[in-house]
Amino acid sequence: MITHGNQIEVLAGNSNIPLAKAVAEELGLTLSDAEVSKFSDGEISTTLPQTVRGRDVFIIQSTSIPVNDNLMELLIMIDACKRASAGRITAVIPYFGYARQDRKARPRDPITAKLVADILTTAGADRVLTMDLHAAQIQGFFDIPVDHLYGAPLLTKYFKKKMDENWVVVSPDVGSVGRARNFASRVDAALAIVDKRRPKANAVEVMNVIGDVKGKTCIMIDDMIDTAGTICQGAEALAKNGAKEIFACCTHGVLSGPAMERLIASPIKEIVVLDTIDLPESVRNCSKVKVVSCAKLIAKAITSIYSDSSLSAIYE
Repeated sequence: MITHGNQIEVLAGNSNIPLAKAVAEELGLTLSDAEVSKFSDGEISTTLPQTVRGRDVFIIQSTSIPVNDNLMELLIMIDACKRASAGRITAVIPYFGYARQDRKARPRDPITAKLVADILTTAGADRVLTMDLHAAQIQGFFDIPVDHLYGAPLLTKYFKKKMDENWVVVSPDVGSVGRARNFASRVDAALAIVDKRRPKANAVEVMNVIGDVKGKTCIMIDDMIDTAGTICQGAEALAKNGAKEIFACCTHGVLSGPAMERLIASPIKEIVVLDTIDLPESVRNCSKVKVVSCAKLIAKAITSIYSDSSLSAIYE
């Protein structure tokens, strides 16, 4: 039976320790000890040195690279807390891996996002706190409450200081139009769309740009940048159509494979990402990359969950 914890306990796996420490600091707490280690064959082991009995436990763990190791760490930590009689366990997953596998795109495809949701519930999570799911309907894959945070307010706050009437918000593909439209309405800017065709995975062919970008400063927005093929080819299309300057932003900077090489070689002036994923030092030190913290937003959400107050109020 789930009970309301009488004290907040913030734990973290190894995926994003800096963010977890920043969230704990925003809450006025110290990040609780959690010994997460591996046996020589790769098995993950977790030990909780302090008691969590009857407490409201928040486990901060992004399922980013290495995805499977970080997911397994999270599951084992949830199980450890459940068996230690935690009052309530919230899995705080700033970046939810496997979210791109949310439907059967072809015959015999798995719906892995649903599988991960089931595994988290079976492990013992009582609720999930996450940010900018690749597909919003993934919330419905869970049989437990899901609190879904949005990174757009943080990104718009960063760009609003720079913007004037000469800026245009650009969706890098048709699937991101809703996100770009929301962003454009927040900053009172015009909207453009890059129309593209994807012949196969991680191969993007840009067709044309819908909207006026000539002489404009463009911001391309997406929920994540992975191999950066979509963003970079979109930026090249904008440059060919006369864009003056090009910025890119996203909530999740996955930046895998050739992403950084492509971004550095692209006409993009600056890439702004949130710290839902702990980026390597080489990426953080890149002059084109700017990291904006989401620690305060997550801390406010944790406070709202603990106090049973409205999450929508944290954006006001």
